[in-house]
Amino acid sequence: MSDQEQDNIDRELFRNIEKLRQLRIEHRDLDDVIARLSMDILVDQVQLKRLKKRKLMLKDQIERHASLMIPDLNA
Repeated sequence: MSDQEQDNIDRELFRNIEKLRQLRIEHRDLDDVIARLSMDILVDQVQLKRLKKRKLMLKDQIERHASLMIPDLNA
């Protein structure tokens, strides 16, 4: 493997790690917002459902990005 190919792989790995970190931060922040809103009896239930749906979508993205970081055993 050439230095150029290794450099490209390292950059891609760094991008995946950074994206995964950002998704986890957003998921955690959204979890905090949902928890606070859930304590409010006057909360807009439609808004709360949208936030929960967004949180689930983030969880799926996190799992997808995490699975990309697992080395392919067939390679």
